[in-house]
Amino acid sequence: MKRSEINQLITESIEFFKEHRFNLPPWAFWKPEDWKGKYDTCQEIIDNILGWDLTDFGSGDFHKEGLILFTIRNGNQQKDKKKYAEKIMIVEENQLTPMHFHWSKMEDIINRGGGNLVINLCRSDKDENYSNEDVIVKIDGVTHTLPPAGSVTLAPGESICLVKGMYHSFYGEAGKGKVLVGEVSDTNDDSNDNKFYVPVGRFPEIIEDEAPLHLLASDYKDYI
Repeated sequence: MKRSEINQLITESIEFFKEHRFNLPPWAFWKPEDWKGKYDTCQEIIDNILGWDLTDFGSGDFHKEGLILFTIRNGNQQKDKKKYAEKIMIVEENQLTPMHFHWSKMEDIINRGGGNLVINLCRSDKDENYSNEDVIVKIDGVTHTLPPAGSVTLAPGESICLVKGMYHSFYGEAGKGKVLVGEVSDTNDDSNDNKFYVPVGRFPEIIEDEAPLHLLASDYKDYI
């Protein structure tokens, strides 16, 4: 992805968060030069990979298959005692996050506002393939049973709990607008805890056609 595209997407995301009165921490808006010399005071942000994150999953078409998010808080099993994480995401209409599960992380996915979020679900078997068993999930604490490869649609205010090993993909329902999506979970480790059914690229290759407006979490190592 081009850095200019990433800059534009972050700018648009900031406006979307403002529209929905979702406030980010002050350092979300720091310029690259603001991070210089701050490792000692910002160690948790840097080591636990907080902040802006964006991917096209290697598709080359972010709006068809991609996701932009901001990790607000996260633990680090090697460095601290925090055992939880929180993210805020923006999902566009028909913009797919591909089918995947987590070996270690249980998570709640929450529709915080905007359009409707469609989530496709399937259990995994012992070989990490799709299972033919019914899908049993809790939506806002209420148990639902779905057929294999079933789906649910979350309206604003609704949430679903996804257990370890539960394949899931999601996208914004067509005609309903972008979705503000929250995630509350166990400690997050995107480098080691994502099992995509069809392997994808989690972090994009960036073409530096202009300077970063705000740093992605993956940029910290090059700027701090």
